[in-house]
Amino acid sequence: MKRFRKIFILVTVLLLVLIVAANLLFAATQRREKGRGYRVEISRLAMEMETNGSDSPDLSKCSYVTKVEKYNGDAGFYAAESDYQIVQIDQNLYRFDYTAHHPQENNSFLTLNLALGAMALVLLGVLLYVRQKILNPFDRLTELPYELSKGNLNAPIQESKSRFFGRFVWGVDLLRENLEQQKQRELNLQKEKKTLLLSLSHDIKTPLSAIKLYAKALSKGLYPGKEPQIAESINAKADEIEGFVAQIIQASNEDFLSLQVQLGEGYLAELMERIVNYYSEKFALVKTEFTVAPYTNCLLKTDLDRAEEVLQNILENTIKYGDGKQVSVEFAEEDGCMLVKIINSGCTLSDTELPHIFESFWRGSNAEKQPGSGLGLYICRQLMRNMGGEIFAELHGNEMHMTAVFPKA
Repeated sequence: MKRFRKIFILVTVLLLVLIVAANLLFAATQRREKGRGYRVEISRLAMEMETNGSDSPDLSKCSYVTKVEKYNGDAGFYAAESDYQIVQIDQNLYRFDYTAHHPQENNSFLTLNLALGAMALVLLGVLLYVRQKILNPFDRLTELPYELSKGNLNAPIQESKSRFFGRFVWGVDLLRENLEQQKQRELNLQKEKKTLLLSLSHDIKTPLSAIKLYAKALSKGLYPGKEPQIAESINAKADEIEGFVAQIIQASNEDFLSLQVQLGEGYLAELMERIVNYYSEKFALVKTEFTVAPYTNCLLKTDLDRAEEVLQNILENTIKYGDGKQVSVEFAEEDGCMLVKIINSGCTLSDTELPHIFESFWRGSNAEKQPGSGLGLYICRQLMRNMGGEIFAELHGNEMHMTAVFPKA
């Protein structure tokens, strides 16, 4: 904002300098032309009088000459109060009274200043509008990234009615709320898992201590002739421990991401418009041919934002793991569902790896040199299933066919 104030002051000073310079230039121009107008008119009138032999020329079209008087011996002929010029025509003297200022000169000066003043007001008004409606709302968000980076997610963002940043502010506040909710869910999940692990570890101690006691007793021969019964007891305690371990494994494999969806209805055309608007330019930048086949618009039962996230994840994978030559989107209808198939060339994934691509934290042999966590397609599958759809992949030669199945509304 300090820089904007400097710019505003600089623009104001430049406008004032422009207005002063324009007035000075206009005044100088008027001074140069001031002595020309009336002389031209006097010369023209003198020629007309000499040609027509008239002592009373027509002054209706004159802007400077106001009166023409013939000398008749009166001494007042040379004592007029106004500006005049004596001209001899056919042995007679004539006095031409004139005014050095054109009648429209003041109007021109006023028009010039009004035009410059209006231009200055409009320019300053635009700058003030930009400051009030664009810069001020944005300035209120400058500290937000720092607060979010520090984990301060509690302070709400003040709503703005700005047509430029109203939706942006609302979206950032929604992001803050989602981050806060995810943080709380993560804390609750960690608490639940820690509680479970502590409980299971405590429960494991009981059968483990029994096994150790039986083993020690057997080693000292304390139960002669009862070895089969002791072995059965040890086996039962081992099964009990195995059950506890299975619970730990199940807890570790539970969905660690809270992928919530808001099921509703949305048109396929709106979904594809979002995708095409962004990826047409992105693929053009990396010199990849991107084609979208014709499709019939229909109403989908889905969460459009989550559906867009799924298609974005797939398309990002085509950029990372394809050969960059061609990516296409095709459509098909089957059993009340719309199938959106994304095809990219240059896939080097093997057939044996294909069944694992939707597993969490799994990365294929073609991902060694690419950054990532192995969660992209896992998230896609979870989202599609939460929306009542499905996603699957097929290999056709060196092409990867990734198909997202959306149920129709």
